[in-house]
Amino acid sequence: MTKIEEIDRVISDFLTKTLRVENDKVKIIKTSKDNGGWDAEAEVYEESSFIKALGLPTKVQDRNIYRVKVDNNLDVLFFEKQGQRQDRGES
Repeated sequence: MTKIEEIDRVISDFLTKTLRVENDKVKIIKTSKDNGGWDAEAEVYEESSFIKALGLPTKVQDRNIYRVKVDNNLDVLFFEKQGQRQDRGES
């Protein structure tokens, strides 16, 4: 396994556990090395926060983007939600 694959696996496992989503709901979309370790972005499909706040049952999911920083020892230093991506397709 290459180093970048290992970093992506660590990030995916972290987000899966922390956000309580299934592994197939996390997709690493960017990974880059910097002076302090690794910086990555991931798409995470999560239950719609708006629909959930209304108390309605739904299968609607938000596509959220998270930034994750991992040091050279593969420890997660921080993560933060960057926002949502919207699909612009026609129905």
